[in-house]
Amino acid sequence: MAVINASESDVALLARLLRAEAEGEGEIGMMKAGSVMVNRVRVRCLDFEDINTVERMVYQSPGGFEATQKGYFYQRARERDKRLARRLIQGERTGIAEHALWFFRPPGDCPPQWWGQPNTGRFKLHCFYRPEYVDCKEVYDVY
Repeated sequence: MAVINASESDVALLARLLRAEAEGEGEIGMMKAGSVMVNRVRVRCLDFEDINTVERMVYQSPGGFEATQKGYFYQRARERDKRLARRLIQGERTGIAEHALWFFRPPGDCPPQWWGQPNTGRFKLHCFYRPEYVDCKEVYDVY
C-alpha cells in the first residue's frame, strides 16, 4: 500500500531527484535521502504544510533541493532509480532517515542541530535531521 499518491511521472521525478541528490552514497544513501523526500510529502507540518505532491516537494522554494538547479537532475530517470522510488512510495524507510525531514552535506562534522532540529546520524557525507515529536507528530505515525 502506497504511503503517498504517486503517478508514473511522479515515480520518474522522484527517481531523478534520488539520483541527483545522493547517487554518490549508493543505493542505501539514496534510500535514506528518499525517506526524507517521501516524508515531506506525507506530513502537514513545519515547512511542509502545503507540500502534498511529489512535484511540490521536488520544486519547493525556498527550502527545496539544490539538485533541481543542476543539469544532472534533468536527465531521464533510470530503471534502477525508479525501482528505489517505488520502494519508498510503498513505505520502505531506512534507519536514521525514518523520521527525518532534512538532510544536508556539511564540509565537516554534522552539527548536533540544524534549523533547531536534532541530528539523527550521518550516512557517508549526508547528515540527517528529524523534527521533535511536538513539532511534527505525523512523521512518527505508523503506516
